[in-house]
Amino acid sequence: KELKPRNLEDIIAGISLYRPGPMDFIPKYIRGKNNAASITYLCPQLEHILEPTYGCIVYQEQVMQIVRDLGGYTMGRSDLVRRAMSKKKQAVMEKERNNFIYGNEEEGVPGCVKNGISAEVAGEIYEEMMDFAKYAFNKSHAACYAVVAYQTAWLKYYYPVEFMAALMTSVIDNPKKVSEYILTCRNMGIKILPPDVNEGEIGFSVSGGSIRYALTAIKGIGRPVIEQLLQERKERGVFTSLQDFITRMMDTEVNKRTVENFIKAGAFDGLGGTRKQFMAVFAQMMDAGMQNKKNNLAGQMSLFDLVSEEEKSEYEIRLPDVGEYSKEILLGFEKEVLGIYVSGHPLEEYEQTWKKHITRTTADFIRDEETEEMNAREQERVVVGGLITEKKIKYTRKDQVMAFLTLEDLVGSVEVVVFPRVYEQESGKLTEEAKVFIRGRVDASGDRDGKVICESVQAFDEVRRTLWIKFPTKAAYEEAEQALFAALAASDGNDGVVIYVENPRAKKTLPPNRNVKADKELVEKLSTMYGGENVKVV
Repeated sequence: KELKPRNLEDIIAGISLYRPGPMDFIPKYIRGKNNAASITYLCPQLEHILEPTYGCIVYQEQVMQIVRDLGGYTMGRSDLVRRAMSKKKQAVMEKERNNFIYGNEEEGVPGCVKNGISAEVAGEIYEEMMDFAKYAFNKSHAACYAVVAYQTAWLKYYYPVEFMAALMTSVIDNPKKVSEYILTCRNMGIKILPPDVNEGEIGFSVSGGSIRYALTAIKGIGRPVIEQLLQERKERGVFTSLQDFITRMMDTEVNKRTVENFIKAGAFDGLGGTRKQFMAVFAQMMDAGMQNKKNNLAGQMSLFDLVSEEEKSEYEIRLPDVGEYSKEILLGFEKEVLGIYVSGHPLEEYEQTWKKHITRTTADFIRDEETEEMNAREQERVVVGGLITEKKIKYTRKDQVMAFLTLEDLVGSVEVVVFPRVYEQESGKLTEEAKVFIRGRVDASGDRDGKVICESVQAFDEVRRTLWIKFPTKAAYEEAEQALFAALAASDGNDGVVIYVENPRAKKTLPPNRNVKADKELVEKLSTMYGGENVKVV
């Protein structure tokens, strides 16, 4: 943000500077970029070398040019200096320091002093080069990264939905990464749609400004099945019902497990029925389909062979009137077959509170497959928050109780270790399905993903939240006041309430005796009354 790149050169420099050694030059570089009068050089001979980078050594090529132009080195010898610095060969560097400053007649190096640069200034220049060269990029390397960075930023800005769909497809076999990018999409205002047998593709795809979940990302369904589905859809059109899907896919690799996982993932939601209805009849439909197939192979006629196309619909297995599963069960199904939640999340009503109180997400504890690094640092003090999905009790050699937890947030999950002393104090809060904030420190030892060593626990419900209700005008508020206060009075808790009026702008904080429990039920009730966009919990 401070650099404010205007061209490719600025991006190349930014990539080269953002490293442990050159990072110290960032403030100086930005000052020079914004104010040419602040640029200084240790000697005039450096100006033509460092002018493009505002007086800072940024690239390995500049180190090589400095020893050539100031010390009189050859091209080959200048590269030897660069390599010695980058590999921290102390003996070679000390020898070259003397050669750079005073020269070496036997080896044909004139040195800085002979070229009119004082030994003191030459020494300062050499020290600066040594500090820089330990971590430096060569410019050509940085330029490659810069071009990719520019292309990526351009695509993300002008085609955000297409970009994120392609990005998620690239990590389709890594549910943790997919989950992390889904949270990014939501923060960008991009809606994630469940998989759909009529709209879905092999990878994540764009559907009306939203992203449709990939069909191949459903567990237990192989790519050949999806390819057969897409071919059938291409040749004969979309599927019109669950019965139609089963009938048309009967001669493929689709089996009961496949259909069940499609249902759990929500891939049939667009066919006119609920997941609970589909689960109640799909096995019966498949058994009937298999029987018809056997009859056809045996040359036997069935009832369907004797009636017209119009009459066949009367004999199809109908969906029972059983309603739909609860939100919790639906989300559980999605987690089971997709590895993540798509249509919602058990923590979604706490999202603002979660964002407000955490310092790290679970994604920060995952090691990058290429660099083997992670964002969370060893022994860093952190606050993570989420749902306890698994709890394992262990006993120490002293027969003390400790626990290993799996904490899941809106991004992924992390292991939490609770040693005996803390477990004794906090065990009442550490139950499966409990929503908690955990304060602790990072264990990043070894080569596995990081863990959190628990030091204290706070339940989500112990964190005081604020319920905001917005009205467009004072008159609208006054008209709604009686019904609003009746709805609030029915809820009792520790969360504060703020009423905000847009015109004329005014804010009213209700007294503590009007506190509520800002849970999902109350928020949904108020959202129905005043619109979801006017009711927020923070």
